Amino acid sequence: MGQYFAVDYTGAPFVLFGAAHLIALGILAVSIFLLVHFSRHMSEIQRKRIRLGLASLLILNEFSYHVWNLVNHRWSLQWNLPLHLCSIFVWLSAYMLLTKSYAIFEFAYFLGVSAAIQPLLTPDAGIYGFPHFYPVQFFISHGSIIAAAIFMAAVEGYRPRAASLWRIALWANLYLLAVTGINLLIGSNYLYTLHKPPGTTLFNYLGPWPWYLLSAEGIALMLFGLLYLPFILLDRKR
Repeated sequence: MGQYFAVDYTGAPFVLFGAAHLIALGILAVSIFLLVHFSRHMSEIQRKRIRLGLASLLILNEFSYHVWNLVNHRWSLQWNLPLHLCSIFVWLSAYMLLTKSYAIFEFAYFLGVSAAIQPLLTPDAGIYGFPHFYPVQFFISHGSIIAAAIFMAAVEGYRPRAASLWRIALWANLYLLAVTGINLLIGSNYLYTLHKPPGTTLFNYLGPWPWYLLSAEGIALMLFGLLYLPFILLDRKR
């Protein structure tokens, strides 16, 4: 059992779009579908328990990641501060679920979901293949961010506004500039503003620095549009 928590894992490495990767994506998709399907028929008290459970999962799963890094002497300011978008939205999504904050919902729906999709499709898991702790924690974390936003939209009836898209994009760019300053100050690479992440990720196809940052913003805006599309179709149906 200890090998599945070891830093020097000797099992099979993660294979991009291999059988284990596709199964993990399928499990996440089915889990989110079932969560939404059954929760829509629950009472407010039952939905509150679901929100509490999902928030607890986000927090405990993130906590376990930091413990794993600390125990294995891997924790550092340059890598483990909650400055990546998905790291932030673990905490923001948990707060949204506990408080039913609509202001956070719009950011979680557009920015959180968009940020979580890319690493799920092209995770930088390296030598850590399933069932090692790292990819399991990774998929739970990013999948739960998506689940939280979809739950608030599909079950609690929250609706994002098209007018908020540009405001969210503006705040995202301001945050990117702030994090770039932190990166220069402490020698980190949060949000990958200084160079691409290692391994095979979407960034490899977006051009050299700094142009891949602009390409990533273009993809983000397209994802924003796709995420808003269900509400456009729902309006037309009504």
